[in-house]
Amino acid sequence: MTTILQNPGASSPDPALPGEHVVEFENVSIAFGENAVLENVSFSLERGETKVLLGVAGSGKTLILKLTLGLVRPDSGRIFVLGEEVTAMKEEDLFSLRRRIGMVFQESALFDSLTVDENVAFRLMEEHSEPEEIHRRVLEALTFVELAHTVNMFPAELSGGMRRRVAIARAIITHPELLLYDSPTGGLDPVTSNTIIELLIKQRDFYKTSALLVTHRLQDAFTMASHVFDPQTNRMKRIDPGSDRNLHTNFIILKDAHILFEGTAEQMVHADSEYIRDFLS
Repeated sequence: MTTILQNPGASSPDPALPGEHVVEFENVSIAFGENAVLENVSFSLERGETKVLLGVAGSGKTLILKLTLGLVRPDSGRIFVLGEEVTAMKEEDLFSLRRRIGMVFQESALFDSLTVDENVAFRLMEEHSEPEEIHRRVLEALTFVELAHTVNMFPAELSGGMRRRVAIARAIITHPELLLYDSPTGGLDPVTSNTIIELLIKQRDFYKTSALLVTHRLQDAFTMASHVFDPQTNRMKRIDPGSDRNLHTNFIILKDAHILFEGTAEQMVHADSEYIRDFLS
């Protein structure tokens, strides 16, 4: 198990307030041509909750992230993000909302011509933050993902897993209220994938950041549901089976343009659905 280092001088934020909807979909439908991808989809993400989106390729998982960011407009229905109705906002108004959201892409999407330092600092530089503040927060974010030593390196000098961790550092540097992860372990080996998921668990438990996570790896989903960040040891640990501890991690399974299942990992495993049993196997 990878050792997780706590940020120097950082302190755990106040507990999340229950019942606050960070994301809410109300009867959202969207089709491309005659292909209906989502039909009357409704769900909510509470403050401090992580919701894992599962389903076969083309079931609409990544599309939900794009709809949340306002990059795509639904054909019908309403979407609320951080108290704003995204479906009613003008494009120029969406820019300020997106500054409150962190996004991690499967491909990392780093700028090859910029150093790790410049990649992680990019959004703060756009906001014209003070150089001293930028430097402090870059080191804080890179320390969080255990890559402080890469600050002067270029993406081409990094492994795939390291690039993904730099992308996470870039996403969290502004302390976003919402994180969107699009297959953050896609294309990585199992050991590196586990390291990435451990970072997501730390972010969930330490900063209590709300998140939507798209993954094609069931192992990632079940690791999120069975492990916690232990601040005493700075390590991840598995919780005891049957523990009533709320990890604030729930699941959605998409099928045929609808939500087939929404609930906890335990409910998912014991769901009375042949499709879900086959999907999980």
